[in-house]
Amino acid sequence: MPKAIVVDKPGPPSAMKWRDVDIARPGKNMVTVRAQSIGVNYIDIYQRSGLYPMQMPFTPGGEMCGEIEAVGSGVSGFRIGDRVATGTAGSGCYAEAVNIDAGKLVKVPRDIPSDIAASMMLQGMTVRYLIRSIYKVSAKDTILIHAAAGGVGLILCQWAKHLGATVIGTVGSPAKARLAKANGCDYPIIYTRENFVNRVRKITKGEMLPVVYDSIGKATWPASLDCLRPRGLFVSFGNASGPIPPMDPSILAQKGSLLMTRPTLFHFASSPEETRRMANDVIKVIKSGAVKIQVNHKYSLREAARAHRDLAGRKTMGSIVLEP
Repeated sequence: MPKAIVVDKPGPPSAMKWRDVDIARPGKNMVTVRAQSIGVNYIDIYQRSGLYPMQMPFTPGGEMCGEIEAVGSGVSGFRIGDRVATGTAGSGCYAEAVNIDAGKLVKVPRDIPSDIAASMMLQGMTVRYLIRSIYKVSAKDTILIHAAAGGVGLILCQWAKHLGATVIGTVGSPAKARLAKANGCDYPIIYTRENFVNRVRKITKGEMLPVVYDSIGKATWPASLDCLRPRGLFVSFGNASGPIPPMDPSILAQKGSLLMTRPTLFHFASSPEETRRMANDVIKVIKSGAVKIQVNHKYSLREAARAHRDLAGRKTMGSIVLEP
């Protein structure tokens, strides 16, 4: 009987329990995937803590790479033994084996290691919609990326640099600044030591920015808005420091007729066709060498609570994976 991490009620990392689970035969349009590597992301913390309500009990995890070991009816394009990955499962991936909708899977080339594949899907597709759909980053742009040394941040820095942009990034330590710099961030700012708004103003010679990508939330609000030029775009896609407090939308007018969006991957990968198109773009930039996935932290699956504590405590850089 396979084991999984199960959350019976929202709470701290200790709410995640390691237990046996039953895996039924896959139903219509479903396949059973035996996990090889499992990605860890902030959304897992949001779900486990109750910030994002889930139907209890549940198994966290929306990102993983593994091998298909059973196929349900109605599935086409996949067979037993295929190596696959998902970044849009939503939940269920903190498990040795899991049944997944085949429409949320993509085949993974054999030359991409499992830990890389498990880290590139949710994070890579998130970056893809941020810089190609929400705002089309180009060589003429100077952009700001908060948490530039995190899993999404490092991919975002590299991909934006590949597109020719000038990249400014905030980080929390000198070590993280060095990592961001080595991955395409032209101007890493250690936000604990200097005011990032003032630094952005100096770098841009007062012109400020067309777009800010913010996965931090409360701690960088509303200063991120002050980094934007008139009609600039504020992209809030995470709450690592807590959610942005309720706001009066007139603040956007006061600060220059700014635009604000709060997107989520699931609205940009809402069909199998969209999911595979986005995933193929991610695979393409990885295979070309333009983007390198930094898997700097590995834990056993049963150590998921420690992984969550380290991620929330800002002890990690780059991507995190769990290994069954």
